[in-house]
Amino acid sequence: MLITSLENERVKKYLKLQQRKFREKTGEFLVEGHHLVMEAFREGLIEELILEQDELLPLSVPTVYVTSDIIHKISTLETPSNVMALCKKKEETTSLGNRILLLDQIQDPGNLGTIIRSACAFHVDTIVLGNDTVDLYNPKTIRATQGMLFHMNIIRRDLEELIPLLKKEEIPVYGTKVEYGMDVRTLKEKDRSRYALVMGNEGSGVSSTIMELCDGFLYIAMSDEVESLNVAVATSILLYELDRGN
Repeated sequence: MLITSLENERVKKYLKLQQRKFREKTGEFLVEGHHLVMEAFREGLIEELILEQDELLPLSVPTVYVTSDIIHKISTLETPSNVMALCKKKEETTSLGNRILLLDQIQDPGNLGTIIRSACAFHVDTIVLGNDTVDLYNPKTIRATQGMLFHMNIIRRDLEELIPLLKKEEIPVYGTKVEYGMDVRTLKEKDRSRYALVMGNEGSGVSSTIMELCDGFLYIAMSDEVESLNVAVATSILLYELDRGN
């Protein structure tokens, strides 16, 4: 099938998927580029492969061919890829595991994507997005994950409701704070194998209501000349330290 009209109903749907509300309504999203398409294919998430006419990518999924004009219209990239896919959202796993990352009001899609890559690299079992954290399926987030969102259990929950449940399971909940905090490098091995780590907003950090629910606080020892780190960088360092020896 070759679609040539910008008024085609499929094209209108692809355009609407740039909106978060429509993605949430349909449970679908778009990915762009060969690498992300192949990662989605390996997880069985592709509903429809979208190729620019004359492009070849022999995957065993329904395929739609479109003109260059349509590719440019539906893409969110300055230099669009000629390979895209309509995907369904990955199903959540009910078991959270022992190594849980809680994200409180992370706003930047690039930060979220980088955090997801680090969580995958350092063996986090589940990422929990708080209510006010940026949409996982924002196109910028998807690109920043480099496909790792397909390999992580990522759920969205109210953190104020979830944290007490984690405590009932005797999973320690750590916030981040220099005052009265513990150097993450000093944690015992048993404390690094089962935890929930809370990371907060780029500007204001973890909210006060969530901080009050934490069992303890961690910090990263660094030069006094540096006041703070980007949240994605800080999360990556903490997860690396928590993963050592595991």
